[in-house]
Amino acid sequence: MGEIKALQLFHGPNHPGMHGNFSVHIKVDGDIVVEAEANPGMLHRGFEKLMERRNWMQNIALILRVCVVEPDINEAAYSMAVETIEGMDVPERAQWIRVMILEMARIANHLMSLGGIGGPTGLYTGPNWALVDRDLILDIFEKITGARVYHMYIVPGGVRQDVTDEILKDLEKVLDDIEKRLPEYRELILEHPIIQKRTKNIAVLTRDQALSWGVTGIALRATGVDYDVRKYDPYLVYDKVEFDVPTVDFSDAYNRLWLKYQEIYQSIRIIRQVIEKMPSGKVREKLPGNALKWRVKKGDAYVKLESARGEFGYYMVSDGGTKPYRVFVRGASYPQGLLGIEKGLPGTRLEDVAIWLDTMGVCAPEIDR
Repeated sequence: MGEIKALQLFHGPNHPGMHGNFSVHIKVDGDIVVEAEANPGMLHRGFEKLMERRNWMQNIALILRVCVVEPDINEAAYSMAVETIEGMDVPERAQWIRVMILEMARIANHLMSLGGIGGPTGLYTGPNWALVDRDLILDIFEKITGARVYHMYIVPGGVRQDVTDEILKDLEKVLDDIEKRLPEYRELILEHPIIQKRTKNIAVLTRDQALSWGVTGIALRATGVDYDVRKYDPYLVYDKVEFDVPTVDFSDAYNRLWLKYQEIYQSIRIIRQVIEKMPSGKVREKLPGNALKWRVKKGDAYVKLESARGEFGYYMVSDGGTKPYRVFVRGASYPQGLLGIEKGLPGTRLEDVAIWLDTMGVCAPEIDR
């Protein structure tokens, strides 16, 4: 008999367990992963250098693609970095609206991930349900911004336009509808015997691994570390709303799904407080002169926010010109989507690769940006 050798396989770039184009090159011995290498450069890439070649306002239309399923976090981080350098105050109403937008995006992201586990496990009712409810959130985005996915709504100085009371009432109804269905999601997905068998004790991340790799967000909180930028270093008006940060003590695929499910409840809770407490007033400060020729003061700033995947940051440098001099994006899924794949997947089974990608919340352009 001849010698049995390791076989090289390609997971992706298109796979039902991964949103977006993302490839993992895998060497397997039988069905056990021996080596894994992430290849994220299959879609949007090179954003940092592209931003340095466009003026301050043009970048708002570009940066959304750093993470398509949660584009608004880029709008907020970019705008807040510009505002910090410029020393610009943002109207209070705009800050409340920004929190509402970010939490709507978090719900949409978690619904896609929660339902998306059905792709690699064969539970196709899950994504069908989740995408329908996600579309209800996108309907509200369309009413507010005119767009369903790429909103270009959060801009330096505030938000592009105000939100009407009618839209807020529509949003409340959507939240009520989604919250009523959440127990059915729990029964369909989290309590399903196949999902439990395919996610419990699967794709495990230890606390030491999470801390040494720089993993944040749900993947870290599932190890028992109670870290959330919204609580640890509040921004906008997060210190004026009440919400809990769910944690567990064992970061396997099942517990990460469980935390995403729990965070949907908390985001609904936050949005309801925003609607109740939102003050009146203007929603945007006027930019000096022609926005396309706007020169931001010399300086630098780092702004961090809590995305659905973890800590998301922008480091930005201005030389006083009409374009950013340097931009660095701290992609929230970079650690678990690069180091995590290369160091965490070896030793796991081939069919669990997609489970890692979905429950870790890997967004490809955040890695090759």
